Amino acid sequence: MRRSVLALAALLLLAGCNGTKRDPNTLVVLIDTSPANLDPRIGTDGQSEHIDELMFDGLVDHDAHFNFQPALATSWEQSNPLTYIFHLRAGVHFQNGQPLTARDVVWSVESMRDGTVISPKSATYASVASVEARDPLTVIFHLKRPDNFLVRNLATGAIGIVPYGSGKEFWRHPIGTGPFTFVSQKIDQDVVLARNPTGWRTEPKIERLRFAVVPDAITESLELEKGSADLAINTLPMDALPVLARQPNLVVKDAPGTPVQYLNFNLRDPILSHLLVRRAIAFAINRKEIIDTLLGGHAHTAESLLPEGHWAWTGNVDRYKYDPTIANRLLDEAGYPTGPDGVRFHLTMKTSTNEDTRLLAAVLQQQLGRVGIALDLRSFEFATFYSDVTRGAFQLYSMRWIGGNEQPDILDYVFSTARFSPKGANRSHYSNPEVDALLADADANPDQAKRSADYVRVQQILQKDLPALNLWYLDTVVVYNRRLTHVEPNASGSYGFLTTIELAN
Repeated sequence: MRRSVLALAALLLLAGCNGTKRDPNTLVVLIDTSPANLDPRIGTDGQSEHIDELMFDGLVDHDAHFNFQPALATSWEQSNPLTYIFHLRAGVHFQNGQPLTARDVVWSVESMRDGTVISPKSATYASVASVEARDPLTVIFHLKRPDNFLVRNLATGAIGIVPYGSGKEFWRHPIGTGPFTFVSQKIDQDVVLARNPTGWRTEPKIERLRFAVVPDAITESLELEKGSADLAINTLPMDALPVLARQPNLVVKDAPGTPVQYLNFNLRDPILSHLLVRRAIAFAINRKEIIDTLLGGHAHTAESLLPEGHWAWTGNVDRYKYDPTIANRLLDEAGYPTGPDGVRFHLTMKTSTNEDTRLLAAVLQQQLGRVGIALDLRSFEFATFYSDVTRGAFQLYSMRWIGGNEQPDILDYVFSTARFSPKGANRSHYSNPEVDALLADADANPDQAKRSADYVRVQQILQKDLPALNLWYLDTVVVYNRRLTHVEPNASGSYGFLTTIELAN
């Protein structure tokens, strides 16, 4: 990584101040991968979802505290535990001029459920028995069972409402109701959007957006420095940011983020099944040191999967501040004395070949070694690594939750006994009947205050039991050209703030 920074610095010096003449009305955003599918019913990768949010709307949005707000639906009510009624906004049109009606909403959901399009999101609507268009502006969802997360799954980002009849080839020329319209896509090259002059929201200031695919970090940095690109969001390595911040035409700006880096324990492992060992590991990790050095200060410590400020988040939990003295005492109590070589036991941490992940693992190896835990590192191509993780073939690994942790159903998905992988993401094989009961009560209870109390208790139990250790929330980091104004990155790292950016000619 140090070599990459030196190379970057040298290349930036060579590039000098040679600017590239640009279309003054097009904002060029650098992305590291091409979106997989711009049909909002299908694409689940980060780039697809972020770009789809600019072209499509859901029935609802959420505010800074993740409470739901009107979008295509101006209001909604739950007439009974199995019936949701949504009242649509009048006068909304798709970007081809077709008016939005309840029939489009019905089609958007049912086309996923009936196989018209093959979608990984179809299981999200497993609780739905049927969707009814009562009149052009009223949609009724009839459920098989209570589902407190239905509204979340109808929000912008989770779904985009498409025109009635949109089929399997819709991804080739997607049409939505959002602030930008689709112009073109060249796979592994770029996606171009244009301002939607007939949108129902405030019209964006930018005329055109071009998302240019540049997978190499050094090339990406050079494009920004030369002025041939305007902006990059969460795609540059942390150690490149100080170099870029010194460029006279660039600004590095960050905002507290919601993505969580976590360390997962396999509770079926004979060593990690000991709670005292897991707690010792938590006390042995100096999170502040890692944030200040490896992450350049662009993160802050996390005590929950849920983001701070969320209506269900709590900070009233056990905390594991770096203290190797406590870590050593707990390991002694667990029956793992230090051997003649200074080692208590060995653990293996699996990682992908991603350089940032391997650097983190190397730092954890050093920190755990201070308390007698020998951490052996094994790196694999991501597909192999992820396959091992999902089938439980690991002792330790570290990954991130991005976006999925912004609603409390993540706690069920990751920690419920019923969600052992592959039925969910409970890869630790953690099982606690009290947690299961609290999550079931929260899932069935429509009262948000009571649900919040359940989730608070769940977070408190998880911090005691430590099936996983939440490490930090990663900031949203934007590097942009000074010709841009009103750049306000958001916590989730989505692209919604591009609707308010302005370009100075």
